[in-house]
Amino acid sequence: MDTDVAPRLGTWRQAWRLTAAGALGVALWLSTAVVLPRGCATGTCSWFVTGDPLVALGCLTVLPWRRRFPLAVALTVVVAAATSTLATGAALLALCSVSTRRRPVEIGLVAAAYVAGAQFAAGIYPTRVPPASLWLQLALPALSAGVASAVGVAIGARRVEVRFLRDRAESAEREQHARAAQARALERNRIAREMHDVLAHRISLVAMQAGVLDHRTDLTAEDHRVLVRGIADGSHQALEELRDVLGVLRADPGLPELPQPSLDGIPELVAGARASELSVTLTTTVTGEPSDAVGRTCYRVVQEGLTNAAKHAPGSDVHIALDGTAGGELHVSVRTSAALGATAPQPPSSGFGLLGLAERVGLAGGRLDHHVTPDHGYVLAARLPWPVQHP
Repeated sequence: MDTDVAPRLGTWRQAWRLTAAGALGVALWLSTAVVLPRGCATGTCSWFVTGDPLVALGCLTVLPWRRRFPLAVALTVVVAAATSTLATGAALLALCSVSTRRRPVEIGLVAAAYVAGAQFAAGIYPTRVPPASLWLQLALPALSAGVASAVGVAIGARRVEVRFLRDRAESAEREQHARAAQARALERNRIAREMHDVLAHRISLVAMQAGVLDHRTDLTAEDHRVLVRGIADGSHQALEELRDVLGVLRADPGLPELPQPSLDGIPELVAGARASELSVTLTTTVTGEPSDAVGRTCYRVVQEGLTNAAKHAPGSDVHIALDGTAGGELHVSVRTSAALGATAPQPPSSGFGLLGLAERVGLAGGRLDHHVTPDHGYVLAARLPWPVQHP
């Protein structure tokens, strides 16, 4: 992680740091004034009163640029502080600031310059204190430099940790938005499949019956009445199923969903197709009861096959075959013969019925196949795994 980039300081945060550095320098400057002899050399006292404060003011002036040019500002302030007791606070602030970058070479260079400058500053003013031993003259500046460096390193480590936590929170928020968008997309696809499965079959049968009424002029009154009644019933059932789907979408998410179709509903589905003048035969050799997911997927395959037959091949023969047993596979096929004679105008098609069905079969772990037969018919087949259900 990049530790060079420091957060920008506001006016107040910048001001109190400079004030603290200035206050520390004033305290050291006044303590130096106490130990100066009364009859000090004129030049030395003049520098103490005028030059020392001017150098400190210059150091405080360049400190606001320490985050843009950290090493250059730190070295400049530390070297200048060797001639100014009042600038000691500014030098320690510069050292603390450069230490936040946590670069040992830079910290060592600035700290060494600070300690060396402190030795030079000790000889500027003729103070009235006994000369200290060399190790004490080195220990006090080294100790203050070590404290400033340790504080700076701790601040830098905390800054990196805060940045890491912020980046992690932003990343988690982005992932949450991505998961929400994916969930919305999956939900839209699920709703689209349900709407297609529920309505396409009914509307296709209604459209086929309406096409028969429009093109057949030789119908008896009884046939006419049966077709009209089929259109009315199919439209009513389509509206009821649409109302059920919309009711689930508006309902409380905690409420249970409507019962889903299963393998047992296929005979009723075939009976409804026969009532709509579609020639359908059903052959089943299924032994046992598959799981709800497998049975529902098988029902949707048959429903899609009947819907496509009513749309694209009205008047053709449809043969449905079911076969399978537990521990193997459930085979379902819907074979449509070639349409005979002129056909009624086809209702509009979304083109997504087989795509949605392929997704359903894939989720169930099966395989879907659909193709044109040599006799210009069409076959829709699926192979679904049927694992043994243990009690």
